Amino acid sequence: MIPPVAAVVVSCNSAAEIGDCLASLGGVAEVVVVDNASADDTRQVVSRGHPQVRVIANRENRGFAAAANQGVSATTCPLVLFLNPDAVLTTGLAPLATALEAPGVGAAGGRLVDSEGRTQIGFTVRAFPTAWSLIWEALLLHRLWPRNPVNRRYRCLDLDHEQAQDVDQPAGAFLLARREALEAVGGWDERFFPLWFEDVDLCRRWRQAGYRIRYVPDCQARHRGAHSLAAISVVQKQIYWYRNLLRYSDKHFSIPLRLMVRASVALGAVLRFVASLGSRRIGNAYGKVLGLALGCQAAEERRVQPHVLT
Repeated sequence: MIPPVAAVVVSCNSAAEIGDCLASLGGVAEVVVVDNASADDTRQVVSRGHPQVRVIANRENRGFAAAANQGVSATTCPLVLFLNPDAVLTTGLAPLATALEAPGVGAAGGRLVDSEGRTQIGFTVRAFPTAWSLIWEALLLHRLWPRNPVNRRYRCLDLDHEQAQDVDQPAGAFLLARREALEAVGGWDERFFPLWFEDVDLCRRWRQAGYRIRYVPDCQARHRGAHSLAAISVVQKQIYWYRNLLRYSDKHFSIPLRLMVRASVALGAVLRFVASLGSRRIGNAYGKVLGLALGCQAAEERRVQPHVLT
């Protein structure tokens, strides 16, 4: 008998996906949808089709991390499942919950598969990014040479995805955690707004606090991915991605490594800016990214007072 599980689903313009997601959570004790100001009828889909689900409707998009913390605070079960609205459980949660019974395990992630049942390798599990892996990302070297050693390690391309094992970072799209482990590290860092790197940061803080994190391939979810990004402009995507990349670097790396990451982001932005002179919109995006790398963040920074779970 597994302990009771609370599921937290953070939604934003998820009307087309969330019904199937919630239907797959039939055996979960508590289900909370935290909606980040959807412009579609996500909340109505939930209330009509799943009246037992509690909906927290934010008036503005607070970002994934803040919404996830809201969901944790609104539930009481000892285990908390974070599941993206475009993910559908295809197995029960028992394998994940059983993994959390092992000594020192604070969280566990399952296997994410695409519509054809293929493991989403490179996303389901990753290693913690090093300064070098972020530098390669910023300079697009991983696209020019995808199988390079840095990228293979970062995206766990050589990992045996059929084997349960300790890992650095399962995807936050499908993650079961002990409530006590969440509270021990203060929950999700809401400064990673609106998304990207918040799950990496959380897992890294768990590991720093001495918790183990497991990957459990016998627990699976079908995952579409990136469904809510269509409403985000090209400029916004670049700003959000690089701002949070730089925030992660500043939070977890030494000063020399931070400076190297910032220099690579700046160089990458300049190269992309030059390459995109025919597109004012793309050029504007990388001009703003250059400002972030150089520390000129005032106009782009969303300053928040992070909520801490207790």
